[in-house]
Amino acid sequence: MTLPRTLPDPELFLPNSGEPVLRWGVLAPGGIAAAFAGALRANTAQRLHAVGSRTLARAEAFAARHGAANAYGSYEQLVADPEVDVVYVAAPQSEHLALGLLAIGAGKHVLIEKPMATNARDALRLVAAATEAGVFLMEAMWTRYLPQTSVIRQLLADGVLGAVRAVTADHGQAIPFDPQSRLYRKDLGGGALLDLGIYPIQLDSMVLGAPTAVTAHGRMTETGVDATSTLVLAHGPDAQSTLTTTLEYRTPTVGVISGDEAFIQLDGPFHVPNGFTLSGNGWGGPRVSWSDPTFVGLFNGLSWEANALARFVGEGRRESPIHTLEETVSILETIDEAMRQLA
Repeated sequence: MTLPRTLPDPELFLPNSGEPVLRWGVLAPGGIAAAFAGALRANTAQRLHAVGSRTLARAEAFAARHGAANAYGSYEQLVADPEVDVVYVAAPQSEHLALGLLAIGAGKHVLIEKPMATNARDALRLVAAATEAGVFLMEAMWTRYLPQTSVIRQLLADGVLGAVRAVTADHGQAIPFDPQSRLYRKDLGGGALLDLGIYPIQLDSMVLGAPTAVTAHGRMTETGVDATSTLVLAHGPDAQSTLTTTLEYRTPTVGVISGDEAFIQLDGPFHVPNGFTLSGNGWGGPRVSWSDPTFVGLFNGLSWEANALARFVGEGRRESPIHTLEETVSILETIDEAMRQLA
């Protein structure tokens, strides 16, 4: 086939594009919360209104560092603040269900850091609660809102790859074993799949949808969490994907979407703001490269999901049309099945 000479422009969730200015409350001021707050201030028109922690001193330190107007020494106090419009849950995933239900029960819109919950059953509880309360609920799968993802979605919709036959993706980090670390503690929702593997799985889901069969091979740690795994996901008789994740060693963290007429190779790490190359299937054939034109790099890319949420809320939506609640639950169902086979 003939590749397009130019690639589509990304749909950008730019600030000051008609979205409402929401007042955000952050629950649990850890590392990802700090990155999110920095992105919010640098690249959005949104307001960081409050932060809540189990200790007031920690909340006050975070508020002073990131310009939040209010600091609370409990999560309950934050969600009770009538001026908070949306709550960002940044706690470890073992707390996502409880804190998500707390915020929803207070009538707040909610953005929950990925994974939305540690299993599909708990995610469904959050969805049901948000539906009953009539509030917006979204998983903070920031990769879905990045510029490169928008371009890739358009290429797929236009059929540039032909029929997609496979997704190949990895995400591995060399994280020293520490039984007290969040990543190695089962009670805190640790393990490679929930923390890292969810990125390759969501890529596969975005491209091919829910798998028709899941096969998982891997290794567990002595603390009972998954250390390394390879998933083979079948999508009917014509498509099959291979996804790997690990806490034990570093991998390139790249992704490839292969069609019967062309393929896309995402630069690593593929889940952060980055670029990709579209190539024909012929050996040494034509290729077109794309790089992010916005210069919103690394964790500042968290701003795209914040701007997207504000836009969706302004449109009266109750979920993201780009990463629906049904898909969020489906991805956790894939992880649940993989964990069942690995345990």
